[in-house]
Amino acid sequence: MTTPTRASESVLLEETRNGVRILRMNRPEVKNALSNDLTRALVRGLEEAASDADIRVIALTGVGGAFCSGADLSPRKSGDPKPDSVEQTADIVVQLVTAMRVSCEKPVIAGIDGIAIGAGLALAMCADIRMASSAARFNPGYARIGTSPDCGLTWTLPAAIGREPAMRFFLEPKMHDAEAALALGIVGEVVDADGFDQTFIGYCEKIAEIAPLAAAQTKRLVSRTGLPDNLEAHLRDELTYAARGLKSEDGREARRALREKRKPVFGGH
Repeated sequence: MTTPTRASESVLLEETRNGVRILRMNRPEVKNALSNDLTRALVRGLEEAASDADIRVIALTGVGGAFCSGADLSPRKSGDPKPDSVEQTADIVVQLVTAMRVSCEKPVIAGIDGIAIGAGLALAMCADIRMASSAARFNPGYARIGTSPDCGLTWTLPAAIGREPAMRFFLEPKMHDAEAALALGIVGEVVDADGFDQTFIGYCEKIAEIAPLAAAQTKRLVSRTGLPDNLEAHLRDELTYAARGLKSEDGREARRALREKRKPVFGGH
């Protein structure tokens, strides 16, 4: 049975279909980059779905042919609200990662169509299962702008693909297509881009047919595997280091070089 689409916040579209709560990131003009509003909406949407007895699976995807292009680093415009501090950002990131990987005992399945870069890739890696369209593209993004990963990616990616492949992925900042991501183990399945959304939701509905207790107990046990001794401290360290990298002279030089389409010259500061 399908319930009507509900857009409780314009940045996040929500729909319930046959026991699946579908969360669609809805900022197509910036390829669903994570703003403060979108991140908070995701936390709320995940927590509401986790507490709803009628929901058995949470499906996370994006609109406009993109999954998520990472954190929104667009320059502030006049009248924009003051950006969150690093501490405030860390608070909401801790809530988001915890909501997906720890406190929610329902399978979270990511449907990746188009790009998943930086924090967008980190968000996908927090899901329990990942399906990609043949048009999906993956990039760590961080080294290219002179900083290190955040949003749990230094935990989830090595756990999924191994330590050295993860280090290579982080430090060789090249774009990976869907088949390369499948070979690495970043995603578990690649399907044709034509009709991707239908295939993705159909798969989520299939998983929703499993006994809820079986799914919950399985996720509870699997989630313990490789969990950092102090996940919150790890996530906060990631954000601190990422902010330090962005503020460094090398970070500024990396972004200047990107804008000017040249090779950066790093001084180690």
